[in-house]
Amino acid sequence: MTSPFSSAERIAWVDAAKGICIILVVMMHATLGLGEAVEREGWMHVVVAFAKPFRMPDFFLVSGLFLGRAITRDWRTFADRRIVHFLYFYGLWYVIQFALKGWSLAGGDPVEFVRLFALGFIEPFGTLWFIYMLAVYSVTVKLLQRLPPLVLLAGAAALQIAHVESGWLVIDAFCAYFAYFVAGYVFAPRVFAIAAWAGRNALPALVGLAFWASVNGFAAFAPSSFAGQTVASLPGVSLILGLAGAVAITTVAALLTSRGWAGPLAYCGERSLVVYLAFFLPMAATRAILVKTGLVDAVGVGWGAALVTAAAVVIPLVFERLVRGTVLDFLFVRPGACHIAAPARLAQAG
Repeated sequence: MTSPFSSAERIAWVDAAKGICIILVVMMHATLGLGEAVEREGWMHVVVAFAKPFRMPDFFLVSGLFLGRAITRDWRTFADRRIVHFLYFYGLWYVIQFALKGWSLAGGDPVEFVRLFALGFIEPFGTLWFIYMLAVYSVTVKLLQRLPPLVLLAGAAALQIAHVESGWLVIDAFCAYFAYFVAGYVFAPRVFAIAAWAGRNALPALVGLAFWASVNGFAAFAPSSFAGQTVASLPGVSLILGLAGAVAITTVAALLTSRGWAGPLAYCGERSLVVYLAFFLPMAATRAILVKTGLVDAVGVGWGAALVTAAAVVIPLVFERLVRGTVLDFLFVRPGACHIAAPARLAQAG
């Protein structure tokens, strides 16, 4: 399977899609965290609920788009780009996050502190689970690449529909989202074709988006016959809505890019890993300021959540720009010593 990437425009829309995804992820954490802190909800909670069916599915589908170009490489090169790369950043930022939170989580017990720290290497910690799972998904597809693509996709879809709840995040996240990663890998050419079509056909694309938004909105808020669940969370329905939402975000990104309106989103998407790794600290700090100063009461929970989201997205980007090329560059750029494949081979791998 070859990569469909060939033009700057296509790369731009992929970055724009990733930008939308990372903002939605940060928005979810920022909004729910602030709402819990003040025990109230605002209009941003409605946006978060609307995005729930497709927020993570789209992120994983977009991540899978690039796998076809790497999957045929030798194991050493593949592991460097798809396993070591993600695990380096997971390990580094896990140590940083655990240093800030671990002692409190352990209740001041040194033995529990060590136990929890060790557990974090087999059970992803906090918000870092996403990049941990990217490594897991990548190596799984590499191991199973001889399977017919549709068989692999059918198996992944069955796991998603099963709604596995084992209590272990690695198992549950694997079953819940692997199908979208595989879909990105298997259907990459079709996803790019949809993006190209949307960029050329704005009116029908907008009509399709309006229809999707109405269906997604209904399913996201309509209660089902199962207590505490919406229609969107039902087995089978969640898979369909996740894939449909991924196509919708692809369409939005392509429309914005084709008209030159995707600059900030593409910039954010190109550095989505930076935001994902570092957003937790400015998010927590901004939330604490809003709550302790009472400013959240003045602006409202909805606008307060929007402020927390903005800070959590922008501050990591500013910080990354400030440390670029300095001794702190290792926070966002993997050092050469942490590669297991030669640079020349990596350059050829793309």
